[in-house]
Amino acid sequence: MLPSPDASKSEWRAWARGVRAGLPDVSAPVTAHLRTLLLSLGARRVLAYRAMPGEPDVGALHGDFELFTPRARFRPAPHLTFHPWQTATEPSRFGALQPPADAPAAPLARMDVIVLPALAFDERGVRLGYGGGFYDRLLPAFPGVTVGVIPSALLLGALPAEEHDCPVHRLVTERGVLIPR
Repeated sequence: MLPSPDASKSEWRAWARGVRAGLPDVSAPVTAHLRTLLLSLGARRVLAYRAMPGEPDVGALHGDFELFTPRARFRPAPHLTFHPWQTATEPSRFGALQPPADAPAAPLARMDVIVLPALAFDERGVRLGYGGGFYDRLLPAFPGVTVGVIPSALLLGALPAEEHDCPVHRLVTERGVLIPR
């Protein structure tokens, strides 16, 4: 059962984690739809996440595009840096591979598209993240296209949103590509 509309984001996160734990892996169809979308957008350089357990793994895009992946930094303030995909060789505190601290970095301005993971998205493109705020701080400075990737079971009618939430431009599930309303 969905949390109530006025439930806290932590309650929504707990609910989404529980749902995600019972879902099948949708990586292959999600990646196929995502590849088609990225090609139609003319994307060349894509910032994509390294999948944590339960997230669709989009790593099969490597080779079709110049992929970059983020590293979470906590000092002087929490932020992300961007590195070539293949440099992600060490586990992060979140359970995904990340580039080592000294990996060569690329500026955000080089990216054509950002592909974002989430615990859930809603039909407006609002993202329920993990609570660290890394993408919340990144997205306002990004002029390109943002794409949310999510199993269709975690694409909801509406999620609680705050003023700093930046809806994505496209959503990709195992069923296809959607333009948020």
